[in-house]
Amino acid sequence: MKATMFDRYGGFGTVHRVVLSFYDKMLDSDIVGPYFDDVDMAALVDHQTKFISQVMGGPASYTNEVLEQVHRNIGVTDEAFDEMAGILRRTLEEFEFRDEDVHSVIADINSRRSYIVSRK
Repeated sequence: MKATMFDRYGGFGTVHRVVLSFYDKMLDSDIVGPYFDDVDMAALVDHQTKFISQVMGGPASYTNEVLEQVHRNIGVTDEAFDEMAGILRRTLEEFEFRDEDVHSVIADINSRRSYIVSRK
């Protein structure tokens, strides 16, 4: 059986460190930082760790419907989504993910844009 990206990079421990670094950058961003005012960051880091783990072939499971429900009233713009994706890309690169793995994660995230970005 072929190892998943999740397994190759060390599972939840690595993904958790990636997510912590990712949110450090997100909070510093003028574009996306304000989205996290009054957010329970510990809970968010936990959920994001599970979501990114799923994207990497790990055991967690989030449906697109759940993503849409969670983001429905946040008002995420295309600009904010693009900022997030760029920060995630840079974070994965800093953790020395292979180019093809970075591309795979970002492609998966981009495929879910319509569930995250507000169309009001």
